[in-house]
Amino acid sequence: MKIDGPFYAQLREAATEVRRLADIGYDGVYTLEGSWDPFYPLVMAAEHAPDLDIATGIAVAFPRNPMHLAYQAWDLQKYSGGKFFLGIGSQVKAHIEKRFGAEFSPPAVRMREYILALKSIFDCWQNGSRLDFQGDYYRHTLMTPMFNPGPLACPVPPILLGALGPRMTEVAGEVADGLIVHPFNSMPFLNDRALPAVDRGLAKSGRGREDFIVQVNAIVITGVTKEQRAVARESVASLLGFYASTPAYRPPMEAVGYGDLQPELNRLSKEGRWEELGTYIDSAFLDAFATSGTPDEISDKLREKYGGFADRLAIYAPYQAPDAMWASIIADLKSAKGR
Repeated sequence: MKIDGPFYAQLREAATEVRRLADIGYDGVYTLEGSWDPFYPLVMAAEHAPDLDIATGIAVAFPRNPMHLAYQAWDLQKYSGGKFFLGIGSQVKAHIEKRFGAEFSPPAVRMREYILALKSIFDCWQNGSRLDFQGDYYRHTLMTPMFNPGPLACPVPPILLGALGPRMTEVAGEVADGLIVHPFNSMPFLNDRALPAVDRGLAKSGRGREDFIVQVNAIVITGVTKEQRAVARESVASLLGFYASTPAYRPPMEAVGYGDLQPELNRLSKEGRWEELGTYIDSAFLDAFATSGTPDEISDKLREKYGGFADRLAIYAPYQAPDAMWASIIADLKSAKGR
């Protein structure tokens, strides 16, 4: 199991930050599509920490044409020497339509076609096949020599799909190279709905689990002192309250008996009462969606929880904590005992 760290730096700080993450001991870093572009910092990561895997985790697909995304992925894969993972996701309807100003259509069906379009473009560039992709949402039928970047000396970029619902998760198993498990997840939902959906998708494609990457985003609550752990707990409660206000994220809540809380949190979000959301997240909710413990406990808990199916474990910890603490946790996760 490889361990990935959150790479939340903008361009000016990216070189320093990626070297810090490399020193901590991560195997790779991932960016998020938040308040800045997820691709630009990865150029700095490839330059200043060339041994690390780099990934978007995720870039929002639908506002971008597959051809645009293909060029970005190709450039990063070439520059990093084969270290890049293209992580994409759909985002929810409100953001696609109201923030990006793009069309939102049935997401699972469209995402399946999107990934097939990307793979068709990659095949054209890498293997010289004729570009002739004609779908319901995307058409790519022209690739002249001037616009063909040519084959890579390394494999084409793997495509990982961020998914939460069973239909999108099944699409990941069918056409993507891997699944990015959303951080807002509960184990009953993962075991009963998400992982079986991956298996259904893999069966459709004729592939086995060994042909597929599962990256789990694990929300972690820890700290050296009791006070640090309390700060971490409050920060994570706010994060979970934010996630739980989104209607599309209700199923993992229902799996642990918190489905009725979702409409209330959604109402508060629509009223702009964001700071109140975390106050509704009790200890049982935290325990269902996060992994808590002292630094000495946390690696064993993460292995017990995710070690049976995760190929990569992405640490998600939205609070400040000492680098030495994380270095110790990462070393233990990567030790022979944890493999």
